[in-house]
Amino acid sequence: MIDARRLEAIVREAGRIAFGQWPGAGHALDAWEKSPGNPVCAADIEVDAFLKRELGRLLPAAGWLSEETADDPARLGKGLIWLVDPVDGTRDFIRGRPGWAVSVALISEGRPLMGFLSAPARDEFWSGVSGQGAWRNGEPLAVSQRTEFAGARVPADSLPKEDRDLVMVDKPNSIALRAAMVASGDADLLATLRWGYEWDIGAAALIAREAGAAVTDAFGRALNYNKRDPRAFGLLISAPAIHSAAVGRLADRAAAIAG
Repeated sequence: MIDARRLEAIVREAGRIAFGQWPGAGHALDAWEKSPGNPVCAADIEVDAFLKRELGRLLPAAGWLSEETADDPARLGKGLIWLVDPVDGTRDFIRGRPGWAVSVALISEGRPLMGFLSAPARDEFWSGVSGQGAWRNGEPLAVSQRTEFAGARVPADSLPKEDRDLVMVDKPNSIALRAAMVASGDADLLATLRWGYEWDIGAAALIAREAGAAVTDAFGRALNYNKRDPRAFGLLISAPAIHSAAVGRLADRAAAIAG
């Protein structure tokens, strides 16, 4: 059995390490680009190293897949893996904005068992356990019960013309936090139309599912984890009653972009 209290303490400490380097709290920033348009900062690297060490001690048999660690194919032979994004929403982190989080999920045989988001700049700690529910700061989460697609609240800075029947709400840079907004009922819908990595979505997708949301890729298919190619096309999380309408709205665009 995993020590759940120790696991939560590790994720909270990872959040504190990141917060200790966040410019929004007055700290000096050390950042660069891994590739053009792909920023990284010292907090990403330090948090990644901390989590790899501490989670490895907690569960030595588990494999590892993280945005900031070179992928080791040995993970494919593991029944359990840690799925980690040390700072999801790096752009907000670098800009001193609060829309970032440390994301940690434990995956078993391709399915998430536990997921955590530590968002100290927002005074938030999110958690979910498969079959047991999801919480923000210890309070149970429940997805909205919206039944009409038009008027659904979506975290966005702008909307394409064909989606202007939706309502924009605040959009953190972290996709994990946007997914969590659906889990908490602060949004009704999150939809992306791009290839994304498992570490971006593993923890938040579990939290949303445990809160009652419908969770799929952009085509309405189930999400699986610890794949050889650790990507999925799009993320679609919504109040259950509007999910099929969202899949239909996105179908042509998703097919055209995914190829």
